[in-house]
Amino acid sequence: MPRSYEEDEARRPILDAQESDSEAPGSVIAPARERILHRSDDDELSQPTGCGASACCNPSSATHRFMALIFMCLVGFGSYFCYDNPGALQDKFKSDLDLSTTQFVWLYSIYSWPNVILCFIGGFLIDRVFGIRLGTIIYMFILLIGQLIFATGALINAFWLMILGRFLFGIGAESLAVAQNNYAVLWFKGKELNMVFGLQLSFARVGSTVNFLVMVPVYNYVRDLGYTGHQCTGVVLLLATLTCVMSMLCALILGWMDKRAARILRRNDNPPNGEVAKLSDIGTFKISFWMVTVICVAYYVAIFPFIALGKVFFMRKFGFTPEDANTVNSIVYIVAGVASPLFGLIVDRTGRNVLWVFVSITVTIFAHGLLAFTFYNPYVAMITMGMAYSMLASSLWPLVALIVPEYQLGTAYGICQSVQNLGLAVISMFSGLIVDKGGYFMLEIFFIGWLVVSLLATIVIWLYDANNNGALNMSPKEREIAASKLRIIFEFFFLSNSLVEAANRYDENVAPVPSDGSVNEDGVTTQGGAAPPVESIRNRYLNRVLDSPNQSDSEPLIE
Repeated sequence: MPRSYEEDEARRPILDAQESDSEAPGSVIAPARERILHRSDDDELSQPTGCGASACCNPSSATHRFMALIFMCLVGFGSYFCYDNPGALQDKFKSDLDLSTTQFVWLYSIYSWPNVILCFIGGFLIDRVFGIRLGTIIYMFILLIGQLIFATGALINAFWLMILGRFLFGIGAESLAVAQNNYAVLWFKGKELNMVFGLQLSFARVGSTVNFLVMVPVYNYVRDLGYTGHQCTGVVLLLATLTCVMSMLCALILGWMDKRAARILRRNDNPPNGEVAKLSDIGTFKISFWMVTVICVAYYVAIFPFIALGKVFFMRKFGFTPEDANTVNSIVYIVAGVASPLFGLIVDRTGRNVLWVFVSITVTIFAHGLLAFTFYNPYVAMITMGMAYSMLASSLWPLVALIVPEYQLGTAYGICQSVQNLGLAVISMFSGLIVDKGGYFMLEIFFIGWLVVSLLATIVIWLYDANNNGALNMSPKEREIAASKLRIIFEFFFLSNSLVEAANRYDENVAPVPSDGSVNEDGVTTQGGAAPPVESIRNRYLNRVLDSPNQSDSEPLIE
């Protein structure tokens, strides 16, 4: 039995599944498809009243989607704020809780290691079991519980309990990032997707920056209230947990908004029969997707571990004070917080995602080269690196939505997060060894080598895409034209298959009678009462499309 149109739509990547509010001008395929699908017009939005008539409440309006975007960004705010709580209070942690440097580093490494596997599982569960709404709430709840356990461990000075809390926090936080990516694609697939990913990155960097700015003043305030030692640290971490509570409320509101939008817009969130995510789907992912995962590792290991070790680097090479070293080291995040949405808008307008990824990696290599081989003002190199980092994040992550079918996106983003966590966990340890054995110059050479790997992976994507349909490096207009052509082709085959089924049903329900040699209007000899051959139906349809585009749509195709 032929596959239905809706099933074929779900199998295609985002580019091919673009839906417009109206069909292309002059299209005669759309009315026929609408007639066959029997879509009703009793939509809740056909005659909106009250709040539903306003842009804020209409799920199809840009204002409503922007409100949803704000909640999407706030869902991850608590995660990024609390992730760097130990880093903002490093000296307080070590003195109040009597931690060694090795124990302190465990608070970060225990976050990354389990997510080498669990991110992939979390994305798969979103696709196959939970769905995006329930999955987001579950992962946000795990994150919240983890932060509460972490704060409780500090409050009672139980290091093992703090490790358990960070373990749970990491499981929830990284899987939550996968859910955020899925929400972004679900609500903004199309022209705005790059800007949305850039804005999400901006909020992530804002969360980290706010954490570093407010945690020390909050600690001093709690200490002035009379709390001392580990109790002071525990109370401060409990106050930080309030950001996770806020994110949990945003997850609930966003889930309600998405459920309402799915009902009003008649959005089908259930995959077609047989089209569900399976672990075996990994073997079907294209080489371009695997090159994206290589870039996720090879690029980001030259950013995050460098920032983690950058303070001492700037103090030793450039003679900065600790305060100045902290300032220049944080510039990448500050620039990213402002520039990411702007670059997202630029990529939305220009397209050419692969080109932007190539440029961003090249610029990052230049920035690391300045730091490694010159004594030029490091502010220039760090600002340049921050711009390139924003450019890459706004253009790289949306590529996954152009490569992988929508029902597999949770699994795909989970794989990217898992591989990234593996790379960060391993490369961070190697970075420390390189500094101990060879110094910071060798560390810079190490990072530049990884950036070259990411550049080679980008070239592979470019060549592979050029030898196929070239969709990854198209402009928005070119993608729209390509999607329209594919949509017309799929609609035509949908109609053809529907007509075949109709003819088959007719043959089954109407008993044939002896041939009387009658000839129908198409000049084809038929059985007396039987349905005309499928070829005749197709010919009649094509004649209508090609010769009489203004013919009444009420004329039956099967008489």
